[in-house]
Amino acid sequence: MSAEKTHLEICNLTREQYPQIKTLMDQAYPDLGGAWPSHTIFRLIDQFPEGQIGIVDDGVLVGLALSVQVDYTRFSNPHTYEDIADGHDRVFSDTDGDALYGLDVAISESHRGMRLGRRLYDARKELCRQYNLRAILAGGRIPRYYNHSSEMTPMEYIAKVDQKELYDPILSFQLSNDFQVKRLLKKYLPEDQESVGYATLLEWNNIMYEPTDTVLESTKSIVRVGAVQWQMRCVESVEEMLKQVEYFVDTVSDYKSDFILFPEFFNAPLMGLGNQSNQTEAIRYLAEYTETFKNAMSRMAIEYNANIITGSMPLAEDDKIYNVSYLCHRSGKIDEQRKIHITPHEQNDWVIQGGDKIAVFDTDAGRVGIQICYDVEFPELSRILAKQGLDILFVPFWTDTKNSYLRVRHCAQARAIENECYVVIAGSVGNLPEVESLDVQYSQSAVLTPSDFSFPHDATLNEATPNTEMLLFSDLDMDKLKILHSEGTVRNLKDRREDLYEVIVKKRDV
Repeated sequence: MSAEKTHLEICNLTREQYPQIKTLMDQAYPDLGGAWPSHTIFRLIDQFPEGQIGIVDDGVLVGLALSVQVDYTRFSNPHTYEDIADGHDRVFSDTDGDALYGLDVAISESHRGMRLGRRLYDARKELCRQYNLRAILAGGRIPRYYNHSSEMTPMEYIAKVDQKELYDPILSFQLSNDFQVKRLLKKYLPEDQESVGYATLLEWNNIMYEPTDTVLESTKSIVRVGAVQWQMRCVESVEEMLKQVEYFVDTVSDYKSDFILFPEFFNAPLMGLGNQSNQTEAIRYLAEYTETFKNAMSRMAIEYNANIITGSMPLAEDDKIYNVSYLCHRSGKIDEQRKIHITPHEQNDWVIQGGDKIAVFDTDAGRVGIQICYDVEFPELSRILAKQGLDILFVPFWTDTKNSYLRVRHCAQARAIENECYVVIAGSVGNLPEVESLDVQYSQSAVLTPSDFSFPHDATLNEATPNTEMLLFSDLDMDKLKILHSEGTVRNLKDRREDLYEVIVKKRDV
């Protein structure tokens, strides 16, 4: 077949195409009785027209794939071909079924070698996504098994095909299209002598499947985040600073943001209100206001209907100081994440202690984690979160120079790529000579992504103007993450060699 004369189109099969359907199926299945009778094909077309997919070349049918809807629980367990088609060659499609069952695929002899089978499988996958079905199931023949049945079991044969030590025209193709062998089916099609009556139960999971029935329960596919690039400025009172906070929350909420991120130690200018003799006293003075800010920002989260990551603030507990970020849910719930790794400056000048817990938090807009500044430079933490199903990592930071900022930025970018998640970073800008340690700020807040075709070419969705107070808004497509986890060019999460290494959290003595 000349490529110059080929004009391929995907279509849904019609009754009028039955003569061509019969020709294709007779070619494909001469040892299994050839084509279905017309009444079987007509029933399939009438009951589930979208599931009967064809490829035409200049009006001539050259490929087809037949499918029905079925109950996943029933057909993901052992069954035979007779459970699909009765003794009168009648196949029934269940309109309430939550899975797609692949029946037959046939390609014209004139068009084999053109990868039309892959095109049909891709069309089935798209149909599965559009119908919000949980999976595609299929009973797959293993037609080369008869050559090896005297020397190996069916499972040994399947394993060798999976390892590419043997080639099977059907199983090898299905495995290359992301189908997984769920189990072996015995006496699936007894008259199939090439497969010795065996078949594989194959499954392709629809990672976009949403089992919920109501809009209120469904997971958001587009999540909007707002990052505050905060200007450090002198303030006369706590009330004045809280007004600044509420101004930004109010503004960001006007854009219907699901999350609002503030920088690390954004309220540090309050240290200028006291008469402390050293930095250790100053950070303890600032900690006196943490409860006030936490409660006020939780109230704002409820009133403005947005989840707020409070940057970070010092927390005094049992005569120790911790660097803590709060996740104020718009439901009123409050979670906390303490900074794990403490910088030399925090240790020496502020005597801050490191936390000992890391967690992913469930929200109404995805599963999120928080790493405060220096923590993002330690890849083990993000990997632990990724194993818990992390969608978005929020990184409030505070850096004084550009090289300090770039450490945070480049490490955050790496975390997004290696853990296949979004990372949002937000810092502060401006100079405040009156407060020790706040004299210089450098920041360029950003939203970072994995690096693959579905994402920006530089893995940066959005970034602020450096050293300028501003708001940064971005829409995060959560469906892209789901597809990446399963079908990415590379799959950093799936391809981990946990037979060689693992990252674990050590149990601490109570």
